[in-house]
Amino acid sequence: MRVYVCFDDTDCLGADRGTGKLVRWFTERLPEGCTTWGVVRQQLLVHPDVPYTSHNSSGCAVLDVPDASFLPVLAELGAAHIAEHFIDGSDPGLCVASETAALDAVIAFGQRAAIEVVTQADAYAVASAAGVHLSGHGGTEDGIIGALAGVGLTAGGWAGRLVEYRTPLRGFPEITTVGAVEEVGITVVPVDRNVQVPKPTDSLDTQGWLRPRLWGGRPVAPVTSTGPDSWSAIGKQRGAGQGHSGTGTGPGNGSGHCGDDW
Repeated sequence: MRVYVCFDDTDCLGADRGTGKLVRWFTERLPEGCTTWGVVRQQLLVHPDVPYTSHNSSGCAVLDVPDASFLPVLAELGAAHIAEHFIDGSDPGLCVASETAALDAVIAFGQRAAIEVVTQADAYAVASAAGVHLSGHGGTEDGIIGALAGVGLTAGGWAGRLVEYRTPLRGFPEITTVGAVEEVGITVVPVDRNVQVPKPTDSLDTQGWLRPRLWGGRPVAPVTSTGPDSWSAIGKQRGAGQGHSGTGTGPGNGSGHCGDDW
């Protein structure tokens, strides 16, 4: 059974860790029989009416579990994990949902939260109707919005970036091959003008850390040609100071994330 466990707004400015790290730590303490398919970073709305730390992103762990009896266990573990690792001053939220839930409304909510301001009341109404776990764990609890939205966007399959996928993505060398990436289940897709089909033996520059997208529910590494038999992954992290680091003041879509620890 596929299960989504999403965390949001667990940090604050100046913290030594962000939501991405908290999610990755969570996947290291799963109950026996549960495995991690991947961890997905989801980008939510950046807007003056939305309080956030720096990027307004949530983190969703995608798990494979034996059966539905693990859902309350994962919700309890998630709450305990937040209590152990969240940063004072944050507004954490947690969402746990399975593929058997009524996810259409959750997916629609995620798509809304990516482009418009939504509220806690909106989130609770959708979660209740869909039968998914949604809970706040401190502060204003605005993190419930990003947690539910993160599940919706991930379940929808066409948004977000994988920060882990079965094998640690940071484990790839800077220069690898197309075949080595595809062997672990990541599809390499050219996105330049000619969309030439890459060969397994072609070299691939990961730009230091491969960043696959979630496209069609699958991990896809977009690449561009850098010459004959040579490719480069897109999505290299921008240098310090190039991202937004403001804090919104409004009532919705809150999502904490200090720095890009994704």
